[in-house]
Amino acid sequence: MNAPLNSTVTRRRKVSARTVTLAHGGGGKAMRDLIDDVFVGAFDNPALAPLEDQARFDLAALQARGDRLAFTTDSYVVDPLVFPGGDIGRLAVCGTVNDLAVGGARPLYLSCGLIIEEGFPVEELRTIAASMRAAAEEAGVVIATGDTKVVDKGAADKLFINTSGVGVIPAGVEIAATRATPGDIVLVNGLLGDHGAAILDARGDLALEAPIESDCRPLNGLVEAVLETCPEVHCLRDATRGGVATVFNEFAQSAGVSIEIDENSLPLREEVKGFCEILGLDPLYLANEGKLVMLVPEAHAGAALAAMRAHPAGTEATAIGRVVSEGPARVVMNTLMGGQRIVDMLVGEQLPRIC
Repeated sequence: MNAPLNSTVTRRRKVSARTVTLAHGGGGKAMRDLIDDVFVGAFDNPALAPLEDQARFDLAALQARGDRLAFTTDSYVVDPLVFPGGDIGRLAVCGTVNDLAVGGARPLYLSCGLIIEEGFPVEELRTIAASMRAAAEEAGVVIATGDTKVVDKGAADKLFINTSGVGVIPAGVEIAATRATPGDIVLVNGLLGDHGAAILDARGDLALEAPIESDCRPLNGLVEAVLETCPEVHCLRDATRGGVATVFNEFAQSAGVSIEIDENSLPLREEVKGFCEILGLDPLYLANEGKLVMLVPEAHAGAALAAMRAHPAGTEATAIGRVVSEGPARVVMNTLMGGQRIVDMLVGEQLPRIC
């Protein structure tokens, strides 16, 4: 974690302080103890064990799994840090894993960079590190390297996390937004908007009798299952900030096609529909952290949908529309009232600090 650490991982707790201090970011013994105690103990694995300033991988082993590398990075500033169904640690792992997976890559390694505000509770940091470890194990990836910085009280809001990820794309897998083709069927893997609803609930903006949990989960297993059955997938994107509407528009603009969505087919919880009506929100723009949008040729849509529904992350998968023509690049919704409306790209952000 960018500190001169011993190669032996010590399980005994070394940090007796209840909160993080500036000394824990100073590069000395206090910093080494914090990293040993909280992070190395949680993330311990062969790639991390040497504790150099970088992780090192065998190229032959990577080449055996595919012919291209995929690399991504993302930062997480969600507020609150803990919400129904997850926390910032789980979100940081799942979000980066999913960014790799929707490119057809098999995620392998993550880095973890943390910006910690002075005064942050050490025990809460341990809990978040444990959550990251559990999410990494669930996704089958390794947190191989990282960095820790501590800033003055008030210079950051509690905790920010950056994760970067490396994956390998198998030969023959070609997934890109530019491949959207007239006739493609639009599939989603389940209920939309749950993450946005969970964050609103955690902030106290809702008063739900049955709180909605975030859908935060790794999707690489689902993607692999679909590609094994249907390698003809054209486009994949996880619908995070900006929701599915943003993904639809990205596909339409990248490929120069028109996409038609059926409002009646959108998989939404009644609770999500209700609070969107009350708060004046559009569920198409609500964030998700375990949902993807897939475009598949019509001839293969049935097989892809069956593969999704056979996986735990896609039991409620459904078809919600199709690519109808080349140009103009736009997204159209067939409404419940029998009319149509344009679904534009979100200009701003419905909910800040959602991920």
